[in-house]
Amino acid sequence: MHLTSGDGLPRVSTLTFMDSIAQLNAFTVFLAIAAVGFLFLMISLFFGGMLEHFDGALDHDLDHGGPGFFSTRVISVFITAFGGFGAIATHYGFGTLPASLIGALSGVVLATPIYYFARFLYGQQASSDSRAQDLVGQVGRVVIALPVGGVGQVRCKIGEELVDKIARSTDTAPIAENTPVVIEEVVGETVVVRRR
Repeated sequence: MHLTSGDGLPRVSTLTFMDSIAQLNAFTVFLAIAAVGFLFLMISLFFGGMLEHFDGALDHDLDHGGPGFFSTRVISVFITAFGGFGAIATHYGFGTLPASLIGALSGVVLATPIYYFARFLYGQQASSDSRAQDLVGQVGRVVIALPVGGVGQVRCKIGEELVDKIARSTDTAPIAENTPVVIEEVVGETVVVRRR
């Protein structure tokens, strides 16, 4: 069957790009949004280090250290939830606006724990860095003897926590077990100690 005009010539379709977009139903649009969000989430999980420079640009003035609410992973979870729950809402007969509100609310509900979990992990990382600096000047006990030029292990208390560290000695003689020592320096994961 050919579409022809009254004069026998083929009729030209006037379907434009905007007409084709209008024909898409809301369910398809929400699913596409969810798919894009999920794809971006997977990319940010597998290649997160390459995307980290975007995080600082988005919420530079909104946050003071650590991941912000506009970090790539949090936004990815929000977009995925928005699209997914919006599609579910349209499937159950909600219109576009109520489905968008349901999607937005669901996105906030699911992105918020991700944000707080990322902040928690960042806080743990920051506290371990500061904990290493808190070791300097602390008194500890040798757990594994320190030979001259070799390594052993010392244990000291920071706050309420006992911390075991690989140690090197600045002394010219070996240091036996249970000998009290003072931590002079932290070099990576190793501490440099001297007899007390």
